[in-house]
Amino acid sequence: MTQILDKSAILDALRRVKGPDLEGNIVDLNLVSEVVIANGKVYFSITVPPERAEELEPLRAAAEQVVKELDGVESVNAVLTAERPSGAAAAPQTARAANGSGTPQARPSGAPGGQAGSAGRGGAARPGQHDLGHKGVGVPGIKHIIAVASGKGGVGKSTTAVNLALGLQANGLKVGILDADIYGPSMPRLLGLTGHPEADEETNTLIAMDGFGLKVMSMGFLVGEDTPVVWRGPMVMSALTQMLREVQWGELDVLVIDMPPGTGDAQITMAQQVPLAGAVIISTPQDLALIDARKGLNMFRQVKVPVLGLIENMSYFICPSCGERSDIFGHGGAEREAEKLGIPFLGAVPLHMAIRETSDAGRPVVASDPEGPHAKAYREIAAATWAQIEAQGTGTRQAPKIVVE
Repeated sequence: MTQILDKSAILDALRRVKGPDLEGNIVDLNLVSEVVIANGKVYFSITVPPERAEELEPLRAAAEQVVKELDGVESVNAVLTAERPSGAAAAPQTARAANGSGTPQARPSGAPGGQAGSAGRGGAARPGQHDLGHKGVGVPGIKHIIAVASGKGGVGKSTTAVNLALGLQANGLKVGILDADIYGPSMPRLLGLTGHPEADEETNTLIAMDGFGLKVMSMGFLVGEDTPVVWRGPMVMSALTQMLREVQWGELDVLVIDMPPGTGDAQITMAQQVPLAGAVIISTPQDLALIDARKGLNMFRQVKVPVLGLIENMSYFICPSCGERSDIFGHGGAEREAEKLGIPFLGAVPLHMAIRETSDAGRPVVASDPEGPHAKAYREIAAATWAQIEAQGTGTRQAPKIVVE
């Protein structure tokens, strides 16, 4: 009789795995939580003492193995979560995911679906300080990784990210771009790419797509444009890790990561997983956008990621009919904010139909009109960004230790 693949079947299989001290099993000890089943893929968390996270890696592997043996299971992703009792001495909290590289993966206790440690015991996260850091390692073949971020949506971050990447390429660098917006991926549309990345069965990795000479990876290549991705925090972090580390990027001078807006799982994952060379913050000139940009900037500062600078997007508008200039969102706010915060101002990009039209058509302006004024603006911003990367000397910087109060 064929077994139905549901949560009960997963838990029954996991009862075959003994607890950390070879007594009882991990299910009856209430160590298993967040069991998620999606299209044959199974995800779950195992709570272990933080000081034993590395030691108990075989326990995680054993749990994955017994679930893999079930009918209908295509892949398994088990994550070790760890908690430190309130008032105890600080200890690293790591979560190790089976993402092909064995790379540790961290989850804040407040992240959606994260509830590190105590979630497995059915309680709320305990108060106190949670240390989420570990020493991250770089991605083979990639010299520098930078994040392009904004504190809010609607500021043209993805358009800026792709033209920044193309500007870096136009300045003689080998460049890739990772679309880290799991819920709203933009790169397939912005670069006019369709289809799916090819898989290398020998290495069990995906081959990055190519768009105007850029190496590209996006969740948009793996799901339909109109298909919503309904995932919780741990699954998002696992997907980001896999898209970063289980992809053949080749040799790159710079990998640009187009972050989703805000300061959530994706930003924490990227900052914790890899040694970011720095972050570029995108904002429009008005005060409301700058307030949110400031939050994004402070988030990167808290996790010890250098802020390479601020870009003012939609800086001004030139009427195509009369040539009159209008500061629709104000002008110069980002430059003044950068000066006040003591970070570089990388440049300004106007609000112009050509940028919007070429982006919607999948032909970014730097690639489709390389000699035009807008391409020139992006190339100058790219040059300023590269200068900051070189000035930081951060190509070998280790990923920071993230602490969430």
